[in-house]
Amino acid sequence: MTYRQRKALRIAGWVFLSIFLLGCIGAGIAYSKRESLLQTALDRAIRKAKRDYNLNVRIDSARFTGLSSLAFSNISVVPDNRDSLARIQRVEISVRFWPLLVGKVGLSGMTLENGLVQVIKRDSLTNIDFLLRRKRDSTATTSSRKTDLSNVAENLIDNILSKIPDDLNISNLEFRGMDNKDTLNLLTETATIKNENVTSTLKLNGNQAIWHIAGTADPANREYNLALYADGKPLELPYIQKRFNLKLQADTVRAQLNDVDRSGGEFRLEGAGSVRNLRINHPAIARTDVLVPQASMDMHMFVGENYVGIDSSSVLKLGEVSARPFLKYTLKPVKIYEAQLHTDQMDAQALFNSFPQGLFESLEGMQVAGKLKYDMSFQLDTSLPDSVQFNSGLTPDGFKILKMEQTDFAEINHPFVYTPYEKDKPVRDIVVGPENPDYTPLEQISPDLRNALLTSEDYNFFTHNGFNEKAFRVSIATNFKEKSFKRGASTISMQLVKNVFLNRNKTLSRKVEEILIVWLIENEHIVSKERMYEVYLNIIEWGRNIYGIGEAARYYFSKSPSNLNLGESIFLAFVVPRPKRALDWFLPDGTLQARNVRGYFRLIGRIMARRGLTAPDSGAYGFYDVRLREGLRRQIAPVDSLFPSDSLMIDPIDGIDDNDEGTGIGNFFRRLFKGNKTDKENQTDEQPNAQLTPTEPIPGQQAPTDTVKTRKQLRQERRERKRREKEERRQQEEANNNLNE
Repeated sequence: MTYRQRKALRIAGWVFLSIFLLGCIGAGIAYSKRESLLQTALDRAIRKAKRDYNLNVRIDSARFTGLSSLAFSNISVVPDNRDSLARIQRVEISVRFWPLLVGKVGLSGMTLENGLVQVIKRDSLTNIDFLLRRKRDSTATTSSRKTDLSNVAENLIDNILSKIPDDLNISNLEFRGMDNKDTLNLLTETATIKNENVTSTLKLNGNQAIWHIAGTADPANREYNLALYADGKPLELPYIQKRFNLKLQADTVRAQLNDVDRSGGEFRLEGAGSVRNLRINHPAIARTDVLVPQASMDMHMFVGENYVGIDSSSVLKLGEVSARPFLKYTLKPVKIYEAQLHTDQMDAQALFNSFPQGLFESLEGMQVAGKLKYDMSFQLDTSLPDSVQFNSGLTPDGFKILKMEQTDFAEINHPFVYTPYEKDKPVRDIVVGPENPDYTPLEQISPDLRNALLTSEDYNFFTHNGFNEKAFRVSIATNFKEKSFKRGASTISMQLVKNVFLNRNKTLSRKVEEILIVWLIENEHIVSKERMYEVYLNIIEWGRNIYGIGEAARYYFSKSPSNLNLGESIFLAFVVPRPKRALDWFLPDGTLQARNVRGYFRLIGRIMARRGLTAPDSGAYGFYDVRLREGLRRQIAPVDSLFPSDSLMIDPIDGIDDNDEGTGIGNFFRRLFKGNKTDKENQTDEQPNAQLTPTEPIPGQQAPTDTVKTRKQLRQERRERKRREKEERRQQEEANNNLNE
C-alpha cells in the first residue's frame, strides 16, 4: 500500500469517526430532550387535526417507557358538534428500529386497554363527516394529478401491514355503530399475537354471539393465515338481514395472505380465501335458502398504473369443480371491463353435484354422465360500447342425462296442464293438448302468424341452439348506453322454459337456471323445435285472460288460427310484449289506430317480404284489413283526435341486409311500449284495460260539457304530444340502427 493510499484511509477514518461522534452527541441531546420533543410533535399533530379536520384530540399523558416505546393514557377524539369518535384509557406501543432508518414506522408491540371506537348517525349527520368532506374537498386538487394506482395500492397495503405488531395484547376494545334505529356492538374482550399465534374472543351485541379469530400471523414477513368462527352457531350479522333483507351465514371464513410484491411496474398480492357452509337468502337471489357447503379461491391480484385485476393463474373452487377466472378493470384513458372464465374438462356429475343447494331447484338430484367444459370471455370498451365482445359456451363430450329427478323436461312432448299466474296467484288451468278445443297444432296455425311472430321475437329460433350471442351483445351495448335495463336477449326457447318449468319469482338464480335448462333441452334434443314452438303459441298470453293462439284468434277476430290473414297475424305479433293493451290500439269502428301500429306493420311486413315469407306490398301489409270482432267494439272508447300521427310512416328498414338475423326486433317494440316484458308473469303490474276517456271530440261530434279544457290543460297536452313525438322519433332511429346491424 502506498503512502498516499494510507493517508487517504486515515482521512476517511477520521471523517467517519467524526460523523459517528456527532451522531452520538446528537442522539444523546435528543434522548435527553425526547420528552419535550414528543410533546412538541403531539401539539403539532393536535393543531393539525383541529385545523384540517375539526377534530378535538386530547391526550392526558404521553411518555417514553423505553428506547423505542411510548405510553399514552386517556385519549379522546371528538369532532366538532358531533358524538365522540374514540376514547382509549391506555395504550402502549413500541416501534421497529430498522424501518425507522428509512423513514417508515413499523410496530413491534402494542398493548391497549379499555377503548371505544364508534360511528354514529343521527338523521343525515355522522361523526365521520369530516372524512367524507375532506375527501370531496381534495378531489378538485388531485383530479388533475397523474396517479399511479400501483403506488397507491402499495402504500395502502404497506401502511396497514406495518401497523400490525409482532406482539399484540388488546383487552376490552369496543366497536360500536349506531344509526337512527339500530345499534351494532362488537366487543373485543381479548386479542393477542404471541410467537406468531393469534387468539381472540369477540362478543357481538352483548352475548348474542361469541366469535373467535384464530390462526397464525408473521407481521415481519407479511404472512397471515386466519380463521373466523363462532361458538355453537353460524357466523351471522342480524343487522345486515334487517337493513338489506339479506340473510348471510357461514360456519367458518378463512383468509390467507402469502406474498406482497412489486414486479414489472405492477403491485401484486397473493392470497386465498374460503368459506364453509355459506347460507344466503335474498329475494333477488333465490326464493329459498341457498347453501354452499364449500367454496374457495386462490387469488393472484395485480394493480398497474391505470388498471386493477385478478390474474388467470387464480383458481376458483366450488364443491368438486374448479375454474380459472380473469378480471381486469382499466380506468384510463377510457374505462375498459374485461372478464374471462375457463375450466378444463370436468366430470359432468361433479358439476351438477357442486351446484349450491336451493339455487337450481329443478336440477337437484339429476344424474348425468360424460364431460363438460365451459369458456366465457367478455370485453366492453366504454368509448365503443357497440363493439362489445361476449362469447360463452358449454362444450359437451359424451354428455347425456341418465335420470331427471325433480322435473321431467320431456313432459311437454305430451299433453300437459299449464297454469298461468297473475300476481303470484294461479289464473286457471289450461290443457295443452287435444282435450282442449282451443289447442291448435302447429300445422293448423296460419303460416303468416307463425312467420310474423318469429320475425318479431326470434327469427333464428329454428337454427340456433337456444341462445343468440349477437342478441346478448346488442343487449349489453344498449343497456350500457341507456344506463338501465332497456333490452333483453331472451329467445323463444328461454321464454318457453321460463313459463313452463320455472317458478314466478324474479331472481338471479331463476335466470341462470333458465339458461341451463334451455341448454339441456337443446343439446340433448329433449324437445323438438317444432314442438317447442307449438307449445309456445298455445300458452303465451294474448290479452286479459286470453292464452294461446286458439283463444286469441276467436276472441279478436272470430276466426280459427288457420284462417288468420297477414294483417291479423302481424297485429297479434305486435301485442305479444304487452298483451293487456291489445284493445287500446283499436278505434270504435274496429279498425286499428295509425299511431305506431302502421309503422310496425310496414316494418315486419317488409322484413318478411325480403325473406320470401310474404309477397311485397306497397301498402301497409294488411294493416287496413284488420277488423276487431263486433262484440268487442263496444269496449273501445273514442280517442283523442289531436293525438300525434304515426311516427313510423317513414320507411324504417332502408338498407337492411337480406341476411339480417332479425334479432332484437321484438325488444325494440318492447321499448316502444316503454317496457321489456314478454311473458305472462311480467304483466302482473299492469292495470285493468283502461276505458279511454275522450279529451277531444271525434270530428263531427259535439264535445261533452265535462270535457271542456282550460288553456293551461291544452298547453300541457301540446307539450306532452311533442314529448311523445320526440321519444317515438328516437325509438325509430334505434330501430333503424338495430335492423342495419
